[in-house]
Order: sequence, then C-alpha cells, then structure tokens
Amino acid sequence: MKREDVRNIAIIAHVDHGKTTLVDALLHQSGHFRDSQLKGDCILDSNDLERERGITILAKNIALMYKGVKINIIDTPGHADFGGEVERVLRMADGVLILVDAFEGPRPQTRFVLKKALECGLKPLVVINKIDRSDCRPDHVLSEMFDLFVELEADDETLDFPYIYASAREGFATHDLDNFGDSIHPLLDMVLENVPAPDVNQDAPLTMMVTTLEWSEYVGRVATGRISSGKVHTGERVTLIKRNGDHLKCTVDSVELFNNLGRAPVDEASAGDIVALVGLDNPEIGDTVACAEKPQALVRIDVDEPTLSMLFTINSSPLAGQDGKYVTSRNLRDRLMRELESNVALRVAEREDKDSFSVSGRGILHLSVLIEQMRREGYELSVGKPEVIRKKIDGKWHEPFESLEVDAPSEVVGSVMELVCARRGQMIDMTSGETGMSHLKFSIPARGLIGLRTRLLNATRGEAIINHRFEAYKASEGEVPRRANGVLVSQDKGQAVGYALWKLRDRAEFFVGPGADVYEGMIVGENVRNNDLVVNPIRGKKLTNVRASGSDENMVLKPPRDMSLEAALEYIEYDEYVEITPKIIRLRKIHLTENERKRNQRTTTAE
Repeated sequence: MKREDVRNIAIIAHVDHGKTTLVDALLHQSGHFRDSQLKGDCILDSNDLERERGITILAKNIALMYKGVKINIIDTPGHADFGGEVERVLRMADGVLILVDAFEGPRPQTRFVLKKALECGLKPLVVINKIDRSDCRPDHVLSEMFDLFVELEADDETLDFPYIYASAREGFATHDLDNFGDSIHPLLDMVLENVPAPDVNQDAPLTMMVTTLEWSEYVGRVATGRISSGKVHTGERVTLIKRNGDHLKCTVDSVELFNNLGRAPVDEASAGDIVALVGLDNPEIGDTVACAEKPQALVRIDVDEPTLSMLFTINSSPLAGQDGKYVTSRNLRDRLMRELESNVALRVAEREDKDSFSVSGRGILHLSVLIEQMRREGYELSVGKPEVIRKKIDGKWHEPFESLEVDAPSEVVGSVMELVCARRGQMIDMTSGETGMSHLKFSIPARGLIGLRTRLLNATRGEAIINHRFEAYKASEGEVPRRANGVLVSQDKGQAVGYALWKLRDRAEFFVGPGADVYEGMIVGENVRNNDLVVNPIRGKKLTNVRASGSDENMVLKPPRDMSLEAALEYIEYDEYVEITPKIIRLRKIHLTENERKRNQRTTTAE
C-alpha cells in the first residue's frame, strides 16, 4: 500500500552549499508561520555552537503541509566529520534533495552523501543552488553531477534524475534559467511528483528503528524514527529489541508527530510516519521498537568506522578545579558514555589507568565539537595529540588516506603543493579557472592533515578553501614532518610578568600575556628554534633607588597568540596536553617538571 499523503525527504550536500538556507525558504513560503515565528537566518541551526560556527552539526526534522501532502524534511550536516549523522537519518527517508553549489560543483562530501543515498536505494533529486551568483555555471555543474552519478555506478533509471535550479537565499526555484520566478513552490512540486510515497503495510506487526535520541528533563529519553510497518498507539505495550538481542517490555506514554517546527501528540501513528516516542526504557540508536506479541528486529544501523582518536583524561594541572564543576574521572566517564547513546560515529575505550579514555571519531572537528560542548557544561579535562587509527591488513599496517581538495589563487599554487607534498600528499589533478583560482586534488595520509589547514591558510593569506573526505585505507607511508619549532616551558608557578616576557620577546611568540596564571610545565610560547626552552615568565625587574636618564626602557609587547580549540589540538606534540576548562584553554607538558621530562626521555630512548 502506498501512502500518498506523506513524503519523507532528506536534504544532503557539501558544507556551505545551502541546505539550511533552503529550509528557511521553505518555511517562509509555506504560509504556516507568522513573521515573528521565523526570525533570522538558518532557523534550524538553533544550537549555540551551530550559530557561532555557521555550520549544521545535528540532523533535525520538520514537517510541512503542501497541497494536502505532509512533507517530512530532514536537514543534515554538510561537514565530513559529521557523516555519521547523515548515515543514520537516511534510514528515515524515501528520497533525497542533493544540493550543489552552482559555482563550486560537486565537492568531496557531495560524493560521500550521494554514495550513501544510493546504497540506501533512495530517489535522488538534484538542486543546482545559488544560481543568483555572478560567477555561476549551472549547466557545467549539472554535467559534473551526471559524471558523478556515473562514477558511483548508478543504474539507468537513477541517471535520469530530476533536477531544478534554485537560489535558496533569494527564495525561488525554476526549471528555466531565463525565467527565475519568485517562488520555491516548483521545488515542492518536483518533490511530490518524483519522491516515491512510502510503501507500507499497516496491518503487519509494528516495527520502528530508533535513529535519533533526544533528552528531556521532564520525560527522559525521546526516541525518534520512522515506522516501517504496523501502527503504534499512545499507552500501547511494545517490545524494545536491544543490540545484544534482549527484549524489554515498555509502555509508550506518548506518540508525537512532527508538525511545522515542533511536534504534536497524537493517539495513533502508522507505517510511513516519522514519530517521536516517549516512555521507552533507555532506548539506544539502532534499537527496534516492535510489536509486543510478535517482535521482529530490523537490521541495525551500520556506519563507517572512526579514523582519528584522542586521549581524554582528567585535568591534573596545579590550576585544576578552579573553573569547572565536573573534574573527576567518574564525571568524565559518565559524560562520554552518555554521548555514545546519540553519537553513532563515536567510540570510547577506557584505558588501564581508569583515569583516561581513548575517544575515536571522524576527525578533529567531530571531537572538538564534543570537547566544546563539555567545557560549556562545566567539565574540565586534558586532551592529548590526535592520532590516526591504523589497521593491519594482510600482515601489513595500513592507515586512513583522505581525498584533499584545495581551491587557491593561482599565484600561490606552488606554496600549496610544497606544503601538501611535504606531508606525503600526492597530486591527483589540477585545473585552473577563469577567476584566477586553481583547483588542486590530492591523496594524503590522514595524519598529514593534522595541522595542515593552518599552514595552508597562512601560505595563501587566508584565501584557500580546503575540503577533505575519507578515501580508503592504504599501506602506511613514511614519517610526516613534525612541528618545526620548540616551545617555551614555564619553570615556576605564579602570574606572568610583562618585564620577563619582554626580555624573552626576541626568542619567542607568546601564548600568554602579562598577568596570566602560569605553572611549572605550562607552555607559554613558541621558541624561534626547534628545541624546547625552560624559562621564567614570572621574574620581575629588580628595583633600586638609583635612577638615571635613559636607563628605564620602554617595554612593548605583541599581543599573545589566541589559539582556538582546533588550532591547539593540531599544534601539540605527543608529550603535550591541551588543558581545557570552561573559561580557558592552556597548553602544557604531560610531565610538568624538567626532571620528569628528562627521565621520561631517557626511558623512551632506551626502549
């Protein structure tokens, strides 16, 4: 049976190609909202981190009525590090809108999300977005999308994909490039015509895959998913099938359907609906909600494995506990285990010392967003240098490789190639555009990407556009160059003094300014040479009662380098930690005293 009154679609694309802006246009022109209800841009990016970074981190559901049909829309992240979010929510859709920038064309994440959509058997609809740009090339981009479908071995029916041109920012969609129009409705018409209605069996036993979890302080966990078969009623007894095969009997306290920007409670929902269930006993992503009498498990969600890991441990510095509320290893363990319940691409393993954890994810951004959320919640922790996850295949060590694409001005292409190739990157392709920008494509080990973004931006004066995605596991390459400069390490605890920093100004760039709290083993600056240097940043000027003309010097200090969390994680070496508190980010040595560092170095050399 086909449910012609429902359509379920996901919007997927590369980062910054306009997914959330397109949802804004759909909301504004739906006619279901007052202007006061839709304030600002990127309405669905309600998370503080999403607002600050300008990216979508979590997938979100909304529902709109159009011509008597309910269209469930899933907005997904575009950054490669959040690919796990995309993989799990595609299970709720029957079709996908693939947005492509009318100038940039298909990018690494476009290939990734399209491949996942085709694997799930979803109907693709291509939207060439941003055709209002002066440098757009929509026809060329459409040809590139066709080539991408061919590369991904799409069948003949899929190759005949529907497409439309649009400008999400201006709020219109059109099939005719000579007539832009003023409405987004042609896009919705294309969705109704081409996205298949859910093929359901409402008389079969209930089955629903839990694909999203939310937490409410009033009702606990809220499990969201799409009903595959049967019906569910408020107050009904159901069976929750866990990962290990256990069957738990639960009662559905409330059934909620998505309606506009929120959810509305209903008495009943049937196959094809995307619903939120309240009252289940500790559901997890991948669990099956099934009929109480004849429970049948659905195939669990399978997402790609992580490629990067970091050490998370307690904050053991002398300044620990001054800013945060949660500082113990038990607090850290509980928080990470809670994150595992909703973050399907994350892995957590406890170390032997019980105070530290190996946390694995898709990339530095994936893990840094988790760290930033934790510090805002009041956690203090220390984090080690990111390391790639290697695998042994046929007796040989293999490491993850990434496909790296860089758009940069043509005059700095040499610098880009020099930086990437020094980190074991291999040039795959290079093209030059009419706008003076060159597009370079490399294959590079994932560990070669750590710290590369900052160097590329510095070499291109901030004009480089850098994108990457996981490519494959390949045989391990040789060594990648480490940080070229050593660091200045404080030898005492106190407050940094301007006079001491001024005396060290010729041999360092500082990470702290006068008056900053420092302690023994804390990194206070970058040495101009390649060795670490122990310094005293709290030494004051010796005062006497003798004054002479010209003896007092004018102290001028450059502002300290302000490091973001991602920059700090990329900067540190294997013998260093990033100390993270709700108020400040510091760099430190793992072994705080100089004697401990020398002893550890001798032990490491002997081994």
